[in-house]
Amino acid sequence: MNENARLAVAERFAPFGTTIFAEMTALAREHGAVNLSQGFPDFDGPAVAKDAAAAAMARGDNQYAPMPGIPELRGSIAAWFGASSGLDVDPDAEVTVTSGCTEALAASMLGLIDPGDEVVVFEPFYDSYRACLAMCGAAPRFVTLRLRGGRFGFDEAELRAAFGARTKAVLVNTPHNPTGTVLTRAELGLIRDLCVEHDAIAITDEVYERLTYGAEHVHLASLDGMRERTLTLSSLGKTFSLTGWKVGWAIGPAHLTAGVRAAHQFLTFAVPTPLQHGAAAALREGEASVRELVAHYGAMRELLGGALTRAGFGVCEPEGSYFIMAEHAKVSGRLGLRDDVELCRHLTRDIGVAAIPPSAFYSNAVDGAGFVRFAFCKTEATMRAAIERLEALA
Repeated sequence: MNENARLAVAERFAPFGTTIFAEMTALAREHGAVNLSQGFPDFDGPAVAKDAAAAAMARGDNQYAPMPGIPELRGSIAAWFGASSGLDVDPDAEVTVTSGCTEALAASMLGLIDPGDEVVVFEPFYDSYRACLAMCGAAPRFVTLRLRGGRFGFDEAELRAAFGARTKAVLVNTPHNPTGTVLTRAELGLIRDLCVEHDAIAITDEVYERLTYGAEHVHLASLDGMRERTLTLSSLGKTFSLTGWKVGWAIGPAHLTAGVRAAHQFLTFAVPTPLQHGAAAALREGEASVRELVAHYGAMRELLGGALTRAGFGVCEPEGSYFIMAEHAKVSGRLGLRDDVELCRHLTRDIGVAAIPPSAFYSNAVDGAGFVRFAFCKTEATMRAAIERLEALA
């Protein structure tokens, strides 16, 4: 074996390369572009969280936390989830604190999915989903959300066809990144029916659970027959603008939580103790900041959506999350560009606004090549700076 072969990337990771978020953020920095690509706020989270984390550090809470998370945070998560879902959750047996929702996803799949199992995945998907499935040797069965009547949704026949004898789980993201769709109670009901019929579990990524704009977010776990077969994953980062803290969680019945913890203990074991205290304070006392954040994002959604429309994009108004998916055929046609990748590079280098090419989130890149994703989780000053540059496209 030569040296290059011995040091090669493991085969299971070879197809993924560098994440598109890192690539576009690096390009934005290189060209001084306003970064509307990666979904992180350019402002800080609430003082109540930061003050509680600082106080924990000052009093010496700086050693390893318990593997499932500190009791204060697990209790706050159970209360937070119970208030919106109507479910009683045992914080000791049914809540696990993870290093962001990304680790919760990895721990859930590594702990519960075996090689050869099939997992139903809606696309476009957060890019870590496919990598996590590769790590556990599972086969994804993709169901594409397609734009119809101004909203991305799935076809019932396609979803039914994706479930089969080898289906172990369905991975559900609602509110959905990048399309902004908030799955309805009826859509979730069909997923519930198929899980029960095929004895499958559901893993739900609900990190944008509070970032909705008139649409109702329904927890799949709250539907009849789903509490015992659902893991609900979320995090502090999106709701409280503390993405760098990487505090997430998994909520589920004890038999599913056992799988999460079996993997979690060997992935990160524990999340930084002071940040867990800060997260607990945010969940207990941060409701006013959440309302303010949703109002701000609603205004930024309108501001950016209007600018993109004037520039020639076909805007799909999101029901949730903090992204806009926009059709770019008219814009790229005027510029002589072929697809979302070429357009995003042009926008970053020549216009000074970075966006994400969503073809990276599809099993077949062609399905996403007609769209561009813009983030609006920014200050008004940042948004207006981006809009001023986008006016060059009009």
